Amino acid sequence: MAEESSTHSRSSCTIESTDGVTIDARVYRPISDNNSTNVVAVLVHPYSVLGGCQGLMRGIARGLSNRGIIAVTFDTRGAGKSTGRASLTGSAEINDAISVCKWAVSNFKTNRIILVGSSAGAAIAGSAVDQVEQVVGYVSLGYPFGFTASILFGRHQKAILQSPKPKLFVMGTKDGFTSVKQLENKLKDAAGHHITHLIEGASHFQMEGPAFDAAMVNLILEFITTL
Repeated sequence: MAEESSTHSRSSCTIESTDGVTIDARVYRPISDNNSTNVVAVLVHPYSVLGGCQGLMRGIARGLSNRGIIAVTFDTRGAGKSTGRASLTGSAEINDAISVCKWAVSNFKTNRIILVGSSAGAAIAGSAVDQVEQVVGYVSLGYPFGFTASILFGRHQKAILQSPKPKLFVMGTKDGFTSVKQLENKLKDAAGHHITHLIEGASHFQMEGPAFDAAMVNLILEFITTL
């Protein structure tokens, strides 16, 4: 299946995870070969247990490919057409993110992967960052750092906070899972270079919606230029 537009094409593929799960993925490619950065963006969707799927990342993927970046979205295990079973804490899904990154390195002959995660996907992506040498940067869209969310996703935090790789944390100031203060406290002792971008008045789920896709694309592209 290929979907054509004036500036990008979309194709479907399946990727084998490191532990035998089959992952359903989509690749968004720029039609013109203007990806001078040689960066491939791998996008990790929100919590599949609550209905998160790669379709939620489609707008950002399209936006990136329209601007010259190859973007890959995928359904984590148990979501969409991917096999296997979702885990409550997102721990098994780390394998999925690692596998897709390694597949992208091999298929697109790149050594520059940027991992972008939304909500619980940010926690999963953060745990994968240092597991793939070619990941050169990480973008979190609404990381669930808050106390209640940390009951499920707290085990992911150490990996990204201790990673020396460059990081961008984007969050709405009205995020119901993490307060601005909680975000600041978590990042106070984070390793490596990190940037915080707050979106005034935006809630957690608003920021996941299509109305913010263009803003997310601009922030990701801006971040890529700093790598």
